[in-house]
Amino acid sequence: MGNSALKAHLETAQKTGVFQLTGKGLAEFPEDLQKLTSNLRTIDLSNNKIELLPPLIGKFSFLKSLALNNNKLTALPEELCKLKKLETLHLNGNHLRQLPAAFGQLSALKTLSLSGNQLRTVPTQLCGLRHLDVVDLSKNQIQNVPDTVGELQAIELNLNQNQISQISVQISHCPRLKVLRLEENCLELSMLPQSILSDSQISLLAVEGNLFEIKKLRELEGYDKYMERFTATKKKFA
Repeated sequence: MGNSALKAHLETAQKTGVFQLTGKGLAEFPEDLQKLTSNLRTIDLSNNKIELLPPLIGKFSFLKSLALNNNKLTALPEELCKLKKLETLHLNGNHLRQLPAAFGQLSALKTLSLSGNQLRTVPTQLCGLRHLDVVDLSKNQIQNVPDTVGELQAIELNLNQNQISQISVQISHCPRLKVLRLEENCLELSMLPQSILSDSQISLLAVEGNLFEIKKLRELEGYDKYMERFTATKKKFA
């Protein structure tokens, strides 16, 4: 991609606050973007070949949305955590194994997508995020869901297509969790905490494709309570 094309993109971005450059084979984050640190509200660099997100990302203090799906990121810089206005972060299809220690400082974050990375656990940093609505951790290498998950504020948690065989009973204590997706994991029925059914806010539990038949779920104590929540929610959206 020529400099003139990039220049045109930058000029548009200066006016609109949106910089979108997807599927162009970019190997690195465009340094020229730093001229627009106070303009940009949205950056989308999905479907490129970016391996590193530079520390200067921390300077985009008005950024609300950042998308870097399908790149080659193996780690994220701590500076990313300075983005106090960031509401949406899409990092699907990269090679991330963990999140920066200060990730919990992204205090405005509402939507986080990390599908198709190499995470082995549910990052504890997520528990500090008070406005989180949707967390997508599908298609990773997560094997268990730890006790800290009880502090997660998300409304929807997607853990489909991992290798989960254990879930902490604390997941029933998530104050806002309504949708829990656990499809295509390695769960035995005995490893599914019954309190998810009997004593949680969860009104949609998706567990197809595990090591038990779905009809067995209906025999568990608390299933009728879960169905009450499920039906009430369905009526609300009907």
